[in-house]
Amino acid sequence: MVEDIVTVTKKGQATIPKKLREKHRITRKAIAVDTKDGVLLKAISDPLAEKGSLEELFSGTTSGRLVREARRDEIKKQKKLERRTAG
Repeated sequence: MVEDIVTVTKKGQATIPKKLREKHRITRKAIAVDTKDGVLLKAISDPLAEKGSLEELFSGTTSGRLVREARRDEIKKQKKLERRTAG
């Protein structure tokens, strides 16, 4: 665990050391959580930076196709359930 001393301004602002910002990918915003041990800062993922992160997993298809397939599967499950409860 890395610990570092930071200075807090009169306005309550603190600078997170660069090595910690980079390690945890903290860019513009973070979530501050009140814990029993103090304040915990948690990185907020940047959707633009994550863009394409699922590309390898879903290569060769589109989001529209994935949605259509999921809807078709849900319709099949719903009809199967209806048949069970009807008879």
